[in-house]
Amino acid sequence: MHPIVPLSELQNRMTRFRARMDAACPEWEMAALFGRVNQYYFTGTMQDGVLLIPREAEAVYWVRRSCERARDESLFPRIEAMNSFRDAAQGMGGCPGRIYLETELVPLALLQRFQKHFPFTEYQSVDLQLAVVRAVKSPFELEIMQRSGAVHRRILEERLPGMLREGMSEAQLAAELYPVMVEEGHHGVARFGMFQTEIVIGHVCFGPSSIYPTSFDGPGGNFGLGPAAPVLGNREHSLKKGDLVFVDIGCGVEGYHTDKTMTYMFGAPLPDEVVAVHRQCVDIQNRVAARLRPGEIPSEIYQSIMGDLSSEFLENFMGFGTRQSRFLGHGIGLLIDEFPVIAKGFDEPLEEGMVFALEPKKGIEKVGMVGIENTFLVTPAGGVCITGDHPGLMPVY
Repeated sequence: MHPIVPLSELQNRMTRFRARMDAACPEWEMAALFGRVNQYYFTGTMQDGVLLIPREAEAVYWVRRSCERARDESLFPRIEAMNSFRDAAQGMGGCPGRIYLETELVPLALLQRFQKHFPFTEYQSVDLQLAVVRAVKSPFELEIMQRSGAVHRRILEERLPGMLREGMSEAQLAAELYPVMVEEGHHGVARFGMFQTEIVIGHVCFGPSSIYPTSFDGPGGNFGLGPAAPVLGNREHSLKKGDLVFVDIGCGVEGYHTDKTMTYMFGAPLPDEVVAVHRQCVDIQNRVAARLRPGEIPSEIYQSIMGDLSSEFLENFMGFGTRQSRFLGHGIGLLIDEFPVIAKGFDEPLEEGMVFALEPKKGIEKVGMVGIENTFLVTPAGGVCITGDHPGLMPVY
């Protein structure tokens, strides 16, 4: 394997992280990163190991398996083999009293095994600092995300319409879509930061199944394959003339994701009132996108847009029934769900280089979920879409 991430990119990321920690946590002495996505961000490889970042010394990536692969894939300066955390502890020569960890991610058993050899007395979260650093993408990262967006557009705007046929099931469409995604350039997985969130492709739904309840914090729904695997599509739901087809999938290239939802009218147009609701969702997307400029405040964007919507429209907006999501868009990158979010509580200004998936949607009883989702770059001129400009409700007759 040849390294993908340049050394200068890795160095810049580490410099930015250290600067953020110095500013936000001035007493910090060491961070220990166990999450493979964060390890990839700083080293360019993801292995079974721990990345130790001391404040006053060089960071070391201690790898249990596979150190050989890590050295093949990564230009990170210090990659060392370990059999256990004991080797890492001896190599580091000491441990501070307080250590910073990914508390949203690290299980208690792993923490206890680590603490056996690194006897710190206190730990604090590094999750927010990592999220803030990763939120601003470099030109290197943005170029990869733009490639993912182009792949995403081809899949949903060019390839998928020709795959729809009367009588096929949601599960069939999902199963046939996956190899098309990989053929077009998708890296094969969709990664989330939400705890215990599993996804194969995304929501692939015909008609009202797109408003069926799920535990996933998003506006759309899905019957899935059953209670033990509420993902993919349902085997019993067959496509029929007049159905709304709702496809909300993640796509990724070289680790970086885009998010996009397309809707289709299969075999016949939908009623005018459904089309009108959909168009209002598209208008909301465009209004939010116009405000994706450096200096804008996510919470202010959210409250301004939501405050303009009628009480009638707000019913079943961003969900269905009581299952409404309280956001209009989310950051995206190495994970589908990244910091920040277009929602209340996110009061730090946007920066150029941030990337958002905007997804205003509304559930309609007996019809399904209408609306749209695309991925946008934050620029001085407003959001620039990288996943295509089709407004949705594509006719497939």
